[in-house]
Amino acid sequence: MAFADAPQRSDSAFHRVLNRIIEVRPSEAPALAWAWLYIFSLLSSYYILRPIRDQMGVAGGVNNLQWLFTGTLLGMLVLNLPFSYLVKTFPREKFIAISYRFFAVNILLFALALYLATPEQTIWIGRIFFIWTSVFNLFVVSIFWQMIVDVFTAEQGKRLFGFIAAGATLGAIAGSAFTVSTVEHMAPAYLMIGSAVMIEVAVFCVRRLSLLSAALSERPQAERDGERPVGGTLLAGFRDALASSYLLNVSLFLLLYAVTSTFLYFQQAAVVSHAFASRAAQTQFFASVDLGVNILTLAIQLFLTGRILGWFGVGNTLSMLPAASVVGFGAVALLPSLASVVAFQMIRRAGNFAIARPTREILFTVLPREDRYKAKSFIDTVVYRLGDQTGAWSYAGLAAMGYDTRHVA
Repeated sequence: MAFADAPQRSDSAFHRVLNRIIEVRPSEAPALAWAWLYIFSLLSSYYILRPIRDQMGVAGGVNNLQWLFTGTLLGMLVLNLPFSYLVKTFPREKFIAISYRFFAVNILLFALALYLATPEQTIWIGRIFFIWTSVFNLFVVSIFWQMIVDVFTAEQGKRLFGFIAAGATLGAIAGSAFTVSTVEHMAPAYLMIGSAVMIEVAVFCVRRLSLLSAALSERPQAERDGERPVGGTLLAGFRDALASSYLLNVSLFLLLYAVTSTFLYFQQAAVVSHAFASRAAQTQFFASVDLGVNILTLAIQLFLTGRILGWFGVGNTLSMLPAASVVGFGAVALLPSLASVVAFQMIRRAGNFAIARPTREILFTVLPREDRYKAKSFIDTVVYRLGDQTGAWSYAGLAAMGYDTRHVA
């Protein structure tokens, strides 16, 4: 990655290639490359684990999934305070490295536990792993975007965030493909070791991106200094997320997305548990769905995301996913089947990753620095999992009353 550290001339080969895809200035290219590798590493790590998590959730019983979502919300609440302490106390590069290495050590401990466990113990380890992976996913990706919205401005975000998100998609494709190709020949414990290694690659990228951030950013010097702790109070994120009408609207958007995503996730889990008998087949199916989602997402991110933002603006672009969701749930209600549920899931997830997520991140670039870390972390983790929780128990209640996939949709 030496090219990512070298000063970029306007006629450099790397810059010319990038300019065919997105509008990028020579001074932005090195940081863009490290940001791209950073999120690639994180999503590779997570998508190695995701099919294992989904299979363990099904193995633990679809009827028990709402309890796993409850545990995930509690995990988010527990981790937000120590994370706020790290943000308050340490410089950006250090608190991010501490957070990521904490999760990497956890992955290795799960790998050891699965390697030593009996079949009966595996069920309970799987339930804990489901909760932990759901916490891990949101935290590590939220931390990534916290750093990105701290380094880049709103104007830069409109041009570059879609391309950065493409790095996430390629990482997800790589992780999914790795699991699909090895799950029948390699125990989950060994796959987890590879996931932990990718987190360490992300830590290295954080270090390189931090070195470039001060020269890149157009923010005032006081906000560019990543060597200074963010400061503030432990509860600032919670307080500001509820006190600001701007952040309340962002929270409501994410909450409603999470509720409906959980409905769709439960519908998918139910149909998959009936369609595939073996654990390996279920894991392979989930990984194949992830692979399809990410290929579709990548095509949109590389060729459409930046253009859509330029054509329609932030507000109209954000409204596209809710509109598509209304149509999708209507289609599932009319034709409830494995094919319709999976097709809707793939289109909706691709729309979120390729369009809604990069657009939503632009909303945070205009916030004060403390809110870019603390309030954003609270919204991305606790508010999102509160939506999961609401959706999980609502779905369980509807199922208990005899409602099937068609009625829930």
